[in-house]
Amino acid sequence: MNITILTYGSRGDVQPFLPLSLGLLARGHSVKLAAPSRFKSLVEGYGIPFVPLAGEPQDLSRRFNEAGFNFIKQIRGMMDHAIEIGLDVMHQTETACQDADLIIHSFSHAIGAHTFAREMNIPDIHIQTFPMFTPTGDYPNVTMPDLKLRSLNRLTHTISQKIAWWISKFGYEQVRRRAGLPKRKLYFPFGENPLRSPTPILCAWSPNVLPPSSDWTTDVHVTGYYFFDSADSYQPSDKLRYFLDAGEPPICVSFGSMVNRNAGRIDRIVNDALRQMDQRAIILSGWSEIKDRPGNDVIYIDAVPHDWLLPKCNMIVHHGGAGTTSAGLRAGLPNVVVPFTADQPFWGRRVHALGVGPRPIPVKNLSVEMLTRAIAEAGSNVVRERAQTLGQRIRGEDGVQCAVSMIESQRVVFRNFKV
Repeated sequence: MNITILTYGSRGDVQPFLPLSLGLLARGHSVKLAAPSRFKSLVEGYGIPFVPLAGEPQDLSRRFNEAGFNFIKQIRGMMDHAIEIGLDVMHQTETACQDADLIIHSFSHAIGAHTFAREMNIPDIHIQTFPMFTPTGDYPNVTMPDLKLRSLNRLTHTISQKIAWWISKFGYEQVRRRAGLPKRKLYFPFGENPLRSPTPILCAWSPNVLPPSSDWTTDVHVTGYYFFDSADSYQPSDKLRYFLDAGEPPICVSFGSMVNRNAGRIDRIVNDALRQMDQRAIILSGWSEIKDRPGNDVIYIDAVPHDWLLPKCNMIVHHGGAGTTSAGLRAGLPNVVVPFTADQPFWGRRVHALGVGPRPIPVKNLSVEMLTRAIAEAGSNVVRERAQTLGQRIRGEDGVQCAVSMIESQRVVFRNFKV
């Protein structure tokens, strides 16, 4: 098959599709991966054909961080960003999909990609790294607190689906009018249609972390995480190698793609907490642009592959993004989650529910006292043992192979339906 994969966002939104693409290529399929242009060298470094998409995901991260946990502001920031780059991205994704037999899409492309697939009379598959279009009473929409009642939790999913549909229609209309394009009918991937089955959803997380819900239809599947087999090819800098060899395994602090106006305050709190606890640490500064502080016990690195670094650490403190959470759990490490926005509080609560980390600390509440207490709790023998057990279970899964098998079966299923 000729397969086009569409995703957008930070590295955590792109990373899972790299091992998946390699898994599909190994099966003889032709694969193109469309993602923000800043990831060109990353994707092509694995030999995966790449289609660059307009826009700067760092700007989207900044908007989400400014919105914090305000759902309305999150929607507004996402919509404004989408409208600004919408025309370019629409043309680029249409070009990427021209010769496709199958379109695979993540959250940001769900409605647009499904519309392309309907117009081309080809199947599409949705892959999500957090539960979004999968209504259940087990837990609420990822941006909401647990409402305790199954009916209310399920209602949050229904409402979020309608909001996503409305945003897509409104955003497209804004882009269409500005560009003078003709009207176009959009299609929702997960609604009932007697002539076409709902778009299958593959949930790219471990069933040991978030099990399938009994509420779900047969179109939803939990495949496991999408990881590379190993990161043996990574060559660390001399600075990093010397630091790792100089003492006990450090804590990894990774706030990834978070662009926060209070980055300096957060950095000071983290360093003060580490100093109080006499802990060595590697701080992955990512997009925060925090500069290295002098000292022998803490070093700053822009980015290091998690699957190479984390097995050499004893704990991870992070923002709760889906990708960083999965890497920390797979490595069998205790996780301390400091959520900033979006789905991060959801994964922080999940870490705590699994007993592999303390309660999440919202970044606005972060203090030296709270962080030192959380690190101490995460370092207990009970939490470490639970984290190691969970890590072993996750490492025993093969999410890529599971997903590839389901993707290949979809082409056969689609032949039995008309558009």
